[in-house]
Amino acid sequence: MGRLRRGERMVVMAQTLTAQPYKVWPLGAFMEKLGAAKSTISEDLTFMKAVFERFHLGRVETLAGAAGGVRFLPHYTREQIRDLVEDLCRRLRDPGRILPGGFLYTTDLISTPQLAAQIGETFATFFADRRPDIVLSMEVKGIPLALMTARAFDVPLVTIRREGRVTEGPSVSVNYVSGSSRMVQAMTLPLRAIPEGARVLFIDDFIRGGGTARGVYDLMREFRAEVVGIGVFVESPTPREKLVDNYISLIVYEGMDEVQGRVLVSPSRWIA
Repeated sequence: MGRLRRGERMVVMAQTLTAQPYKVWPLGAFMEKLGAAKSTISEDLTFMKAVFERFHLGRVETLAGAAGGVRFLPHYTREQIRDLVEDLCRRLRDPGRILPGGFLYTTDLISTPQLAAQIGETFATFFADRRPDIVLSMEVKGIPLALMTARAFDVPLVTIRREGRVTEGPSVSVNYVSGSSRMVQAMTLPLRAIPEGARVLFIDDFIRGGGTARGVYDLMREFRAEVVGIGVFVESPTPREKLVDNYISLIVYEGMDEVQGRVLVSPSRWIA
């Protein structure tokens, strides 16, 4: 491979960094891969950092020291988050999403990789200062959003189950009262899933009364882990008093008019 031009080097570095957010790449890795001196790579990264900031593409961060290097951090501006959430609200207002019993169909949005990735990076933007070690979710619908959030942070995803599995070894279970149905349910995690002292970010698709989130706090207490934040896709404004308060939502779902075919959704207050 001959000598590469700056544009070629930057394309390779940009693709490498953005493909694995939060992963620290030693400068030596790029020096060897691109056949360039450290000073050249540093100049390229300085230029790349300015371009990413100018066009709001995320953040390129250099870390000093023996264990230093460079990494990419997903970061959305408030305007980008607002545009994303307003687009999601427009999609959710489609009368065809109204299901019998007053339910709202959201599975297709949650399961669309591009949208799930954008939602995950939005959560990664908001919770960047919490520095989670693990992203946690409850089976089943919250998993795609939690997976994309975990990818954005370059940390593992752990899924809470309602029933333990023999193939996962010994488990810890707690009972909790669902905030919406007021029924007692169970949540289970394998003993080896969460290390002691881990910083855990819980991501879910919906919150009504907060019973599931409250159960997560109780379960993490058994592991001696810390819940550093809770992010949910859609929130019900009722009941007003939730069982948890350390959470954010992207969308508020206020109900629907099945006769007129209207779905009442809006961006959460911190976004609007």
